[in-house]
Amino acid sequence: MLDGVSLDQLRTFIASVDEGSFSAAARKVRRAQSVVSDLVSGLEAQIGVSLFDRSGRYPKLTPAGAVLLADARGIVSGVDFMKARAKGMASGIEPELSVVVDVFFPIEAITEAAKEFREHFPRTPLRLFVEALGGAYQPVLSGTASIGIVGSLPTMPPSLTGERLIGLAFMMVAARDHPLAQIKGTIPKSELAKHVQLVLTDRSELSAGHEFGVMSSSTWRLADLFAKHAFLLSGLGWGGMPLHAVRRDMAEGRLVELSIEDVPPGGLILPISAVYPTSAPPGPAGRWLIERLKHCQTELPAVGGAATGTLC
Repeated sequence: MLDGVSLDQLRTFIASVDEGSFSAAARKVRRAQSVVSDLVSGLEAQIGVSLFDRSGRYPKLTPAGAVLLADARGIVSGVDFMKARAKGMASGIEPELSVVVDVFFPIEAITEAAKEFREHFPRTPLRLFVEALGGAYQPVLSGTASIGIVGSLPTMPPSLTGERLIGLAFMMVAARDHPLAQIKGTIPKSELAKHVQLVLTDRSELSAGHEFGVMSSSTWRLADLFAKHAFLLSGLGWGGMPLHAVRRDMAEGRLVELSIEDVPPGGLILPISAVYPTSAPPGPAGRWLIERLKHCQTELPAVGGAATGTLC
């Protein structure tokens, strides 16, 4: 009996939950209410489980229905993804590839990949956006960009699929004459709170209510990584930076790594992923770029304090 379950039944079941009633679901799927009710009842009969409690004014999910709803969503999402991927393969190379890149990702790595991209896809123009935090997700969600090279958010937007690319070293630094740089040994968090922390702010609402690495109650917020870099060099505060952006400054003594309580020596590793709409996966050009960026080496501190670069 389970082999007879149809996608039409599953989609109608999901719509009935999302819309709150069979009548509202009927309007959404453009079917008669009786058809919606019959599809859901047929699904219940086939799987041998009651999905809704119909004793009230509106149908209410049963405990079993709540569990099976997640399975139904997974099945429908998987089929939609397969159909979209097949469509992308059949449509050929994209006429243009638009990509949004997190400001933390090394521009040198993107540049090297772009050189090879031009050789492989000479007729496909590349459009590039650079954003920070949730701002790197927003163009993908709005359809302005087809692929995002992004850092992690607390929750991935449900309409997107992500693929892990690399990890970037992220270090806490300050100017060499900053008071925190004069402290020997591990700096307790209570001391950090006495000094201004420079924080990269999110121009989108996707990370609203969440803070990333904020350890001081006194913060200056900047929407540009290069402005944050300049403020750090000027001693206006302390803060986190991707290693590739401050490697030379550290080697030449302008910035120093801060040894902070609960932060491992050499900094944290920031995961970087490629994201795209599940309903519109990348075509050949986008898939090539994603696979190419997966071959970038993870940037890690080397023995003796020197650092290896992120190479593609």
